[in-house]
Amino acid sequence: MTTGKPQEKVVPRDIRHKLGLNQRQFWSRLGVTQSGGSRYESGRTMPKPVQELLRLVHIEQIDIQRIKHEDYEVIEYLKEYEPDLFKTLKKSARSKVRKA
Repeated sequence: MTTGKPQEKVVPRDIRHKLGLNQRQFWSRLGVTQSGGSRYESGRTMPKPVQELLRLVHIEQIDIQRIKHEDYEVIEYLKEYEPDLFKTLKKSARSKVRKA
């Protein structure tokens, strides 16, 4: 699914430093070894799946350990068949997070 937005350049070292994590802490959350992460930080091309995991885990702050396939199925169902309910739930969840 394309949003039409230009893809931002992801600089993992900058994100890691901003989060105050060492390489092992940062990369292990994505299932990448410290040495593999070090190579990506040194300029080696990062595969698209790793880029997406980095975005989800460290930018969107999603705990991928807690995601279940059935959760994704519910979201997709709501988006397609109950878009008004999806928007309402999304708005409610966002306001709840802001209050916390």
